[in-house]
Amino acid sequence: MASVLALCAAFLFALAAALQQKGALGLPEISLRRPSSLARLAGQSMWLLGTAALLTGYVLQAAALDRGRLAIIQPLLVMTVVFALPLGYFLTRQRVGPRELVGAAVIVVGLALFALFGNPAGGSENAPGDEWAIAIAIIAVVCVALLAVGGRGGLSMKAAVYGTVAGILFGLSAALTKPTLEFLHAGIDELLGNWEPYALAIAGVLGFVLQQVSLGTGRLAPSVATVSVANPVVGILLGVALFDERLGRPAWHVVLALIGLGLALVGAVVISMARETGEARDHPMEPLPDAAAA
Repeated sequence: MASVLALCAAFLFALAAALQQKGALGLPEISLRRPSSLARLAGQSMWLLGTAALLTGYVLQAAALDRGRLAIIQPLLVMTVVFALPLGYFLTRQRVGPRELVGAAVIVVGLALFALFGNPAGGSENAPGDEWAIAIAIIAVVCVALLAVGGRGGLSMKAAVYGTVAGILFGLSAALTKPTLEFLHAGIDELLGNWEPYALAIAGVLGFVLQQVSLGTGRLAPSVATVSVANPVVGILLGVALFDERLGRPAWHVVLALIGLGLALVGAVVISMARETGEARDHPMEPLPDAAAA
């Protein structure tokens, strides 16, 4: 059931990305330097539909995390890249070629291997505060460093960098969801009396805003791929480092699971590179007049 919920969440995340991108295509560049550019998104019906799909996906992801291990739920979200192919074709007229299909097949095979042989064992629902502080500090430094160089390249670079940071924050928020759900089960007073729910809200909102900036570039492929890769990678690392989750035994199961995860991530990169080539050919990267200064 947890895996099914995670796959449903992955589909909704892909649908949300396609709808939000479609809603942002007719607007000037989305930029953190101009908060009004983010506010204009609220007037786009397609963007609002995408946001509703995204929120529903968050609920399903939380339900999956409540039933399963972080290290198995998060990798399944790489399927977002696969689901984005047909959705991008129908909603934003993006081409689907042989390389995209090969990449999608590689992702499916890789995730199947990981799900069959990963079988994470052990684990806890929370970690000591000092371990959380170290993990969040490292994530903050990485995100700030990426954002510092995110605006120096073209639209594709911007989409990839902002998508990566959004994926990192989504991975952090997924990890924070585990203890938050435990507090919720204990009661509202317990939920409001701990710091994890507030950190979850901050990470989730920041990730959401940065994803909109990434999608606002019009480069769906690198945006979706980087979010879908960074999210599970961070989720797995935090699951192992903070919650003591370990891949099941015997050792050859671990090897096959890691090979499967690697295949899934490679497939996502293949799709991203293929889609980016097609987008660059069909839509030259010329900024809109209103975005020339940026």
